[in-house]
Amino acid sequence: MFERLEDIKKRYDFITSELTKPEVISNVAQTTKLSKEQSSLSEIIECYDAYLKAKKDYEEAKELAKDPEMAEFAMEEEEKGLEIQKELEKKLEVLLLPKDPNDDKNIIVEIRGAAGGDEANIFAGDLYGMYVKYAESQGFKIEDLESTPGASGGFSEISFMVKGDNVYSKLKYESGAHRVQRVPATESQGRVHTSTATVLVMPEVDDVDFELDMNDVRVDITRASGNGGQGVNTTDSAVRLTHIPTGIIVYSQTERSQIRNKEKAIKILKSRVYDLKMREQEAEVGAERRSKIGTGDRSEKIRTYNYPQNRVTDHRIGYTTNNLDRVMNGKLDDIIEALITEDQRRKLAGE
Repeated sequence: MFERLEDIKKRYDFITSELTKPEVISNVAQTTKLSKEQSSLSEIIECYDAYLKAKKDYEEAKELAKDPEMAEFAMEEEEKGLEIQKELEKKLEVLLLPKDPNDDKNIIVEIRGAAGGDEANIFAGDLYGMYVKYAESQGFKIEDLESTPGASGGFSEISFMVKGDNVYSKLKYESGAHRVQRVPATESQGRVHTSTATVLVMPEVDDVDFELDMNDVRVDITRASGNGGQGVNTTDSAVRLTHIPTGIIVYSQTERSQIRNKEKAIKILKSRVYDLKMREQEAEVGAERRSKIGTGDRSEKIRTYNYPQNRVTDHRIGYTTNNLDRVMNGKLDDIIEALITEDQRRKLAGE
């Protein structure tokens, strides 16, 4: 482990040196790539530096313990230094686990009402509200991209971007089918119904990671329809993109400007195609996929929100909390922390 840490430290120092060179600074793509790598290594370097300091303090305390007058004090410092070393070693083990290259990215989230008709759409709206409140609590920013309102409230589909530090690392576990058990507002007999909404979380993609070949994309310009605000239907501003190799279709009409709608649609299309390519690669190395928390597919049932019992259960890790009201108010920290901890445990165990 320590040989690897020394290699990482050398790499970090090399990057720091490279980022001071004029020829590197003038190359935006190279600067961006090196800066991202430096940022990804900084926590490991800080922890390793703290470990080296603790080790030095421990060695000095051992040496000091040879002096009879300082023995008692030195033994306390020696014990303290050894404890700090052990804690930092455990932290370094976790930090050295293979890192998801997308962890530091912004994300695009798509939520759709699935089984359950109007109630599924209403629940999709509730999930959207939950993520917005969580994002606010984390200092993240939300940018709505596209939405189709449900007839009785909520959304049959909504997509939005979440921007901030390491957003994907926090919310990547949210992909899958979310199930709700409650009495719908439209239910006259007071019976509990079960409905579902699906969530898909995709990392935002830039050209450094993946470049979309626009020769593979058919662009259709149409007149916007439905909700969108006064005047939205007066111009041919809606944009539909079709990625011919995969058949993925993206439609954007929320902006009055055709250019803005096209920019939004391209952003979503790039993330969808990139996400599909990631899944195909992971399917080829099945062991990596099996070690993950869930498959990340929309169809996988990952969580149940039981309103009568104020209970939320994440089925992938067997986690249950009786704080559904707080969870729906954006208090997702405990669930997310449990998922991250389990993911780290599996990787450390080599599962």
